[in-house]
Amino acid sequence: MLKRKLGLLVAAAVMVGMFTSCVNVIKSGDGNGVSNTPQNDTPASDTVTIDYTNYTTDFSIKVRNDSTKNVVCFKGTPSASTLISGAKGGQTTGLKLDKALFSQSGDFVLWAIEESEYKKNKDNYDVIVLGTGLKESIVSGLLAVDGMKVLNLDKNNYYGSCSTSLNLEQLFEKYQPGKKPAETLGRSRDYNIDVAPKFIISAGNLTKLLLHTKVTRYLDFKPIIGSYVFHGGKVYKVPATDAEAIKSSLMGIFEKRRCQKFLAYIQQYEKDNEKTHQGFDLSKMTSSELYKNFKLDENTQDFIGHASALYTNDDYLNKPAFDLVERLQLYGNSVGRYSNSPYIYPLYGLGELPQAFSRLSAVYGTTYMLNAPIKSIKYNDDGSFQGVECGDKVVKAKYVVADPTYFAENVKKTGDVVKIICILNHPVPNTDNSESCQIIFPQKQIKRKSDIYVAVMSAANCVVPKGKFVAIVSTTVETSNPETECDAALKLLGPIEEKFTFVEPLYEPNDDGTQNKVFISKSYDATSHFESTVDDVLDMYKRITGKELEMKIEKEEGEEQ
Repeated sequence: MLKRKLGLLVAAAVMVGMFTSCVNVIKSGDGNGVSNTPQNDTPASDTVTIDYTNYTTDFSIKVRNDSTKNVVCFKGTPSASTLISGAKGGQTTGLKLDKALFSQSGDFVLWAIEESEYKKNKDNYDVIVLGTGLKESIVSGLLAVDGMKVLNLDKNNYYGSCSTSLNLEQLFEKYQPGKKPAETLGRSRDYNIDVAPKFIISAGNLTKLLLHTKVTRYLDFKPIIGSYVFHGGKVYKVPATDAEAIKSSLMGIFEKRRCQKFLAYIQQYEKDNEKTHQGFDLSKMTSSELYKNFKLDENTQDFIGHASALYTNDDYLNKPAFDLVERLQLYGNSVGRYSNSPYIYPLYGLGELPQAFSRLSAVYGTTYMLNAPIKSIKYNDDGSFQGVECGDKVVKAKYVVADPTYFAENVKKTGDVVKIICILNHPVPNTDNSESCQIIFPQKQIKRKSDIYVAVMSAANCVVPKGKFVAIVSTTVETSNPETECDAALKLLGPIEEKFTFVEPLYEPNDDGTQNKVFISKSYDATSHFESTVDDVLDMYKRITGKELEMKIEKEEGEEQ
């Protein structure tokens, strides 16, 4: 299966986006001096020359009456799928079209924009998005679908920013510069290693967002085989239902019965049906109190709270239990949706996700530019965002969306995350030889303040060569020696063929952006799932548009809900 590329589609969107967004669009043959018939204002010569500059839509064409119009030629109505000709990166001028293109009445339509309106609008957008990371790409796609005119710039020469996937050579260049990969590791192109490792919860918000936007048509997924938890020095499969609880070796016989009753309560609970509440008011009862009512011991509370409800710390114990119940229902509903695991993962790595959302955005007219020469951010006198100085131009917009690396003065550091990419030539021990799995190390089990997460993938996920596995360990940094903080996880993995260790800072914006129109995403945390990522995206969308995103999921032919 080949990885999907954005090249032609993005090139098309560069042109479609500008022209369909401007005013005074003149269709050929309407008496305004532009025609697609040979007897009315056709070019005087046998060819017409369309001049343009790299990554712009500054087209011009001379027609017989010597009036200059900015035009683009399409077959039929303007759309990315029917674009005949257009700019390619690096070309600057002199695209020649045969005169015959304009002489086939009804086949080709010439669209034109009045010069004054073109010049006034060509460098103005509704929103500029800086970065092509997953969060920025989702927001770009959602706003483009809403009809906004979007410009997406990235200072990097690749898609994905800090949520991209790297091949083997790129891994060495980035994290072990000067060192060459060993031949035993295999071909570089067979690697697609995530730098922000996470799994998708099958019934979670990212899955809903993928279905709502229909970008699933650009992606292929595979279930993650198992979900495990570290407990008492060993690894155990996480029980998600009352039936799994009774079979689990994680608990003794009496604790199994208590856990079975607790999970049965979770499964049958309905917020609006008091008969299912069993007399508990979960808006007032804390999670700790709910556990005590079912007489669950601390070890059981530990794996339920961290490996099933996916809390990152124990603060939830003193908060209303309704959130705990919702999280556990989400986990339970995800198990069995596509397999016996609650997680799915895109083939060829998470770098496919931002590319898919970029593709969606491009279809709706977004203009893209990689390796953008961004010089500075411009503001109005009142401190609100004005535009971006890119190269020798200032491109203006009402809003800007960006990852934290573009606005160092507008963010604050909240911590660091350590990540260790480990290449193995064997499955992780005690995981039933799983070709993919997640392992969570709850904080109490390893005497830490933060959990440790391990994401394991193999050739079955199209991220490493056949016979290889990749295990990515991540956690929030608590000491001055981040790698040693992960010792418990590293020892569990067995022999490691190659290892890449790096620490990334965590940032969040100083304010919500509603005053200065600068909307900055949060850094990706150490968690192994995307729920906090989507929460940030939906919050930014609401702050920009003033409305909640209404996700509509339609069942397509041959597709499961």
